[in-house]
Amino acid sequence: MSAPTFLVSRTDAIGDVVLTLPVAGWLKEQYPGCRVVLLGRAYTAAVAAACPWVDEFLNVDELAQLAGPAQLARLQELEAAAIIHVFPAKWLARLAKQAGIPIRIGTRNRLFHWLTCNRLVALSRRHSPLHEAQLNLQLLAPLGYRKPLALPEVAALVRLVPAAPLRPALRQLLAARRPGQLNIMLHPRSRGSAREWGLAHFGQLARLLHAAGHRVFISGTAAEGEELADWLREHAALLAADLTGRLALPEFIAFIAAADGLVAGSTGPLHLAAALGRHALGLYPPIRPMHPGRWGPLGPHAEYLVFDRPGCQDCRAQPAACTCIKAIEAAAVAAEIVQWQPLPTT
Repeated sequence: MSAPTFLVSRTDAIGDVVLTLPVAGWLKEQYPGCRVVLLGRAYTAAVAAACPWVDEFLNVDELAQLAGPAQLARLQELEAAAIIHVFPAKWLARLAKQAGIPIRIGTRNRLFHWLTCNRLVALSRRHSPLHEAQLNLQLLAPLGYRKPLALPEVAALVRLVPAAPLRPALRQLLAARRPGQLNIMLHPRSRGSAREWGLAHFGQLARLLHAAGHRVFISGTAAEGEELADWLREHAALLAADLTGRLALPEFIAFIAAADGLVAGSTGPLHLAAALGRHALGLYPPIRPMHPGRWGPLGPHAEYLVFDRPGCQDCRAQPAACTCIKAIEAAAVAAEIVQWQPLPTT
């Protein structure tokens, strides 16, 4: 009998996909020789390509553009034994049922899963004390996941290896550091996915790191680069390079893997850095469910800072004016970073 094929559906953001990698890793461990296909949005294809647990990527943006019969044929040709709906998507759940996938796993708290899935898992995320990656693994109960893994065990299954090379000019840029000097990436924006520390704080941090002799790189999308234009000009003397808009995701992953570390809010780049084994320092508010206990980075050099004010609700409805995350001082962040050791490139 051939090894089974498992479909893992996570059709949202990059950070969410990174924290779903343990699902693929656990399947590989428990079902040797199995094939894992990740269903995701087009912009997450590079994450799948960099994950050693993922054998194939199915672009659901392309799948959605096909006519109904072609969608069905595309899913059926994978000959999957099971599909795990980590992120609920009604149309994919319906399609999986129509395709006759034998085991279809979803959560009990989605009505459409009662109509489309034949393995329902009781899973409530909002008030759970567990990390997002641990919650994702609970969906594997119908496939034999019985004893919950401790967070360090889960973190060991969060792993990425660059699948694309870094162009020579960028390798040379990073290699220009002096002994003991760190290449540190700062990612100020979050595209609305997380509370932001603020440009004033990132400017103070850049100044402190530059004064300490380290090299600072700013990352972000092209649109974010335009938003940061004035800030980038103001701080140009402190920066080794402005990377905003310069790197497609495969090369962005390669650049992170060749740098020493990254500082950001709870964003995709933070989780990428942690999964690549780099220093990853996350800046978080204490508000549930966006606190680090739920969304902290996972990796051998991952850490976070949070302004500890239990029960904080004052700025829940005012993301742009979140006083909790802005209460983290730049000096405290710099103090964490200067303790980092330079890392060999991967």
